[in-house]
Amino acid sequence: MSGLGLGQGLMHKIRDIPDFPKPGILFRDITTLLKDGPALRQAIDDFAVLCRDIEFDLVVAPEARGFIVGVPLAYSLHKGFVPVRKAGKLPAKTRRASYTLEYGEDKLEIHEDAIAAGTRVLVVDDLLATGGTIRSTVDLVESLGGKVVGAAFLIELTALDGRKLLGGYPVFSLIQY
Repeated sequence: MSGLGLGQGLMHKIRDIPDFPKPGILFRDITTLLKDGPALRQAIDDFAVLCRDIEFDLVVAPEARGFIVGVPLAYSLHKGFVPVRKAGKLPAKTRRASYTLEYGEDKLEIHEDAIAAGTRVLVVDDLLATGGTIRSTVDLVESLGGKVVGAAFLIELTALDGRKLLGGYPVFSLIQY
C-alpha cells in the first residue's frame, strides 16, 4: 500500500548522498527533512494518517532512525512504543536477532518483557530498503508472542524489493523511490 497521495512535497526535502556509506549505495538522507519544522510536522502527520486505520496496540521500531518516526507516530496515535536496539544497549534481559543490510551485517535486541503474547504490533522504520532490519524486528516481536499486523515506512526504495522479506504482512509507505 502506498501513501495514498500523502507525503506530497516531501520528496524534495530528502537529500541524496551518492556512495554512502560505501561506493554504489545511494543514501536517502532524511536529516534535511528533519531540520525543516513544517516538513517534519507534515511527514509525521501524514504518516499518522497512513497508519490510523490499522488496528494495533504498540509501535515497535529499530534504532536509530526508526525511533525518529516511531515515537512521534505512537504519540500521535495514542499508542505505546517499544525500542529495538543494537546489541548490548538494553539494560534488562533481551532476545537477539541478526540481520544483513545492503552494506553490512548487525544484531538487534528487544527486552524479553516488552511485548505480551497476542499484542498487536505495527513495526515502523524510516526506510525500507532490502528488508533485513525490519525482518529481524518482526522476528523479535513474534519470538515474544506479539502479532505483527503491518509494517510502515516513511520511505520505501522499491527497486531493492524489501517487501519480499515481509511477504504476508501489509506494508505501508509514505514516500516511494
